[in-house]
Amino acid sequence: MDREIQVDEEVYAQLQERAEPFVDSPNSVLRRLLGLPDSEGNGAPKGKRVVRLKRGALRPLIEDGKLTEGQSLVWKRRNHGDAFHATVLADGRLELDHDGSRHGTPSAAATGVAGYPVNGWTVWETEDGTTLSTLRS
Repeated sequence: MDREIQVDEEVYAQLQERAEPFVDSPNSVLRRLLGLPDSEGNGAPKGKRVVRLKRGALRPLIEDGKLTEGQSLVWKRRNHGDAFHATVLADGRLELDHDGSRHGTPSAAATGVAGYPVNGWTVWETEDGTTLSTLRS
């Protein structure tokens, strides 16, 4: 059963910012934000477009058991004297701890933190200091 909800302009604008153009509906954005699985095959109403979440670049490492959902990664920037933390999501993306943004590749996550292009495969490490590049090889 479909229900109708009303949202104010500010909430609607935030939904639009988080949506992928030509892919997401307000419902799929809300499902993602709430941590709900997509509704494909789960009684999705007929005539509704169902969107499958993209697979992140870390998904193969999760499938191989080299990373786990919820695992923490760290990028220690020794020259700057700071460290950044990210969490591995079930779909293979990374969620940055400092702002909650989600990135499909380690490099996109590192670039999001640094503000300039960074090879995330070489800077993100597991707790024991293993780089993602090493896990991937």
